[in-house]
Order: sequence, then structure tokens, then C-alpha cells
Amino acid sequence: MYDPPAYLWAITIAGPAAVAVLTCIVLYGGAMRAGLGRKRAALLGGAAAAMFGGWVFASAVIASHGWFRALPWFPVAVAGYLGLLLALRRIPAVARALAAPGMVSRLELPHTPRVAGVAFLLYLALGHLPGLFALPAGLGDIAAGIAAPLVARRLAQGTGRRAALWFNAFGMTDLVVGLTLGALTGFQLLNVTPSSAPITELPLALIPTATVPLFFALHITAVSALAGAARAPLKSAAPACST
Repeated sequence: MYDPPAYLWAITIAGPAAVAVLTCIVLYGGAMRAGLGRKRAALLGGAAAAMFGGWVFASAVIASHGWFRALPWFPVAVAGYLGLLLALRRIPAVARALAAPGMVSRLELPHTPRVAGVAFLLYLALGHLPGLFALPAGLGDIAAGIAAPLVARRLAQGTGRRAALWFNAFGMTDLVVGLTLGALTGFQLLNVTPSSAPITELPLALIPTATVPLFFALHITAVSALAGAARAPLKSAAPACST
């Protein structure tokens, strides 16, 4: 088991924490814009924070016991948490917050901390991750983190829908590639030296098990919001066409 330097611990933990905090802020703002009131908005944001924090803690405990090193716990954790996040979108208060005005742009902002993907490159430089995994995962995350606020700004200005769709497609592709290469090289399905075993250990395990599912849920929700925004003018124009 590799114990990285303190600065790598700090970067790796700061990334998931920042993503969770920004997501809670976005949910709180969406609830306020949806007219749920300050109390219900705070309750929604607090509940989200408790759930995110609870899973990060649980994931840390599981990783500390070494359970993610053996199949099938690692993929089960990733898929299970993603399924939970997608299911929670159907809660009425959450659905109203996500459908609030301006959420199309704000849903992109929690991707900004993906620049913490530099941690993969630092692991690579220290000789504890293979380039086959670390380079695409690290560079892809950094690119997504830099692009996120730019895409959000254009959407807030009423433009950039096509760019946002491309951004979300790129972001999901980056996550799929990272998870696939991480699993193949981490569980020795592809024999490389060094392996990607550190992604099943602390602190790096928090990224694929806690943060990647949240990124997927944000991407899926953003694409749904973009599709809904594109259909809205057609619906509003329908009565005029029928007269």
C-alpha cells in the first residue's frame, strides 16, 4: 500500500470536497429560485451535504480496510452510488430545484474542481501510476475543469448550448475512459508496471467511488436540462401555430 505525500492527500481530498460543496450550493440556489423558501432550500442543501459526506466517509472506511482491492466491491460501489444519485433526482423538491430558472448553466459549475485531476499526473511523476491511465485521466479532468466555468458563463448569457452539449459529451467520455483504464490496469487485466492499484486505496479511491458518480449524475442532469430548454420554445410556439 502506497502512502502518498501530504500535499497529494490535500489535493485529492480537496477535489471531492469542493465538488460536493458546489453541488450543495447549486441545489440550494435552485430551490430558492424554484420558490421553495429559505428553510426548505437550506434543508435540501443540508440533506445533500449529509449524504455526500456520509458516502465519502463510508467509502474512506471501505478503502481503509482494503475491500476495494477485490472485485466486485469497487464497481458495485461506483454503480450503486450513481444509481442512488439518479434516483434521488425524482424526489419532488429535488426535481423542482433542478428545473429552476438558470440551472442549465449552474449545473456545469461543480465540474470546475476537476482540475484536481492534476493529482493523477503527480502520482505518475512519482512513479506510482501508469501513464496509460494517469495521462488521459489527469489531462481530461484538467481540461474539463478549465472548460466548466467558461461553458457555464456562455449558457448564463443565453448562448453556448452546442458547446455545453459537447462539454458534457467530453466530460462523460473522460469519466468512462478513466474508469475503464483504471479498472483494467488496477486489477491487472492489463499487465502494466506500475499498476493502478492506488485508485483502490486512500486517498485516491475517493475520486472514482465518490466523485466520479456525482460527475456522471451532474452530466446526465445537465444534458436533460439542455434538451428540455431546447424543447421549451417549440411548446410555447405550438398554440400560435394552431390558430
